[in-house]
Amino acid sequence: MKNISLALLILMTGALRAQNYYSPIESKSAAILPKVIEWRRHLHQHPELSNREVQTAEYVTKHLRTLGYEVQTGVAKTGVVAILKGGKPGPVIALRADMDALPVPERVNLPFASKATGDYLGETVPVMHACGHDAHVAILMGTAEVLASMKKEIAGTIKLIFQPAEEGPPGDEEGGAPLMVKEGVMDNPKVDAIFGLHISSGIEVGNIRFKPGPYMASSDWFSIKIKGKQAHGSAPWGSIDPIVIGAQIINGLQTIVSRQENIVKAPVVITVGKFHSGLRNNIIPEEAVLDGTIRTLDAQMQKDVHERIRRTAINIGEASGATIDVTIDTKTLVTFNDSSLVEMMLPSLQKAAGTANVQSQAWTTGAEDFSYFGEKAPAFFFYLGGMPKGNDPLKAPGHHTPDFYIDDSQLDVGVKAFCNIVFDYARLKTVGNTGSQNKKKAF
Repeated sequence: MKNISLALLILMTGALRAQNYYSPIESKSAAILPKVIEWRRHLHQHPELSNREVQTAEYVTKHLRTLGYEVQTGVAKTGVVAILKGGKPGPVIALRADMDALPVPERVNLPFASKATGDYLGETVPVMHACGHDAHVAILMGTAEVLASMKKEIAGTIKLIFQPAEEGPPGDEEGGAPLMVKEGVMDNPKVDAIFGLHISSGIEVGNIRFKPGPYMASSDWFSIKIKGKQAHGSAPWGSIDPIVIGAQIINGLQTIVSRQENIVKAPVVITVGKFHSGLRNNIIPEEAVLDGTIRTLDAQMQKDVHERIRRTAINIGEASGATIDVTIDTKTLVTFNDSSLVEMMLPSLQKAAGTANVQSQAWTTGAEDFSYFGEKAPAFFFYLGGMPKGNDPLKAPGHHTPDFYIDDSQLDVGVKAFCNIVFDYARLKTVGNTGSQNKKKAF
């Protein structure tokens, strides 16, 4: 009976402490919103491609150092990692934001629209934050400032991870979350739990969406090289036409999705994004190359799809006398949300956005290399709305497109969510540890 009363007292004390820090987080996040918007728009106007985020990293580093964080730069090429030690003992909590932009021309008429260019695989390309990473960085910069102002009340250590190359490093370079993990970002100090968010152009501003378990798909990139026989365009019977064979392979790959995989179990996507072959309109070329992506949400289905792609391409090619070479590279794993962590942190999100604005959703075939952090510690990744109120999500400009647009008027919801998570996770872990100790004493 005595132990039960003590446990109730601990929980009541924890709830009171939660009320005490929710209020300052709310007010501080609202006060910092104009700065968050300013940071986001500066970053949007000055985007940088994957593994080239030099100015972005300097911008972030300068801010973090003025706040008193221990800052490490040059992590995974251009990444920034910052440590804030709270005034009380507790867990190590990591928060992550990705920094890179895309080789996409901006078509949105904004005063801070990007006019930047960059080098992508030897070609000068337009550069745009067409996936919202500028908002992610600004939100984490705002979170850093709010947490620094509450340092004495924080139980534990905060590790902020500003990650390069989430969109994938160029060419054969290493980069992104895999390289950050390889270089030990989840250690020294060892991370107990990691959290991340992604802005969405199709979710109304101020809303949060999540899903326990598998949430975002794995991403594999494939390349199919077709070696045929060159001939004059007027005499196709003398060729082994790699263009015709490539078209047949593309159709064959779609039957893997529509006729071979059980998509009731989990969705599968196979997309050919590049088909390169030929130099002249009257020459049947010798070679063709198909490049594409595979999205799966189940590890066994992922392996099965890989095998079916190889078999389909090789058999179609050999039927026409061509030689086929198939390579498949895994770029990201399934982004998996630890179910117990989601349950634990759900009230933190509800307090940030309002209970009615926080809802679970179906899994998505988009991919995130945040998944690699989740291999090292329990992880929770969620979506933050960026679509203007009243808009139709079916008509919202998609990510990775020139018309991508987000409403940045409520980025403070992301700041509040991150700050609530930090304090709630530390409090609940402390209460849990205290309860476990008391249980041991009772026996």
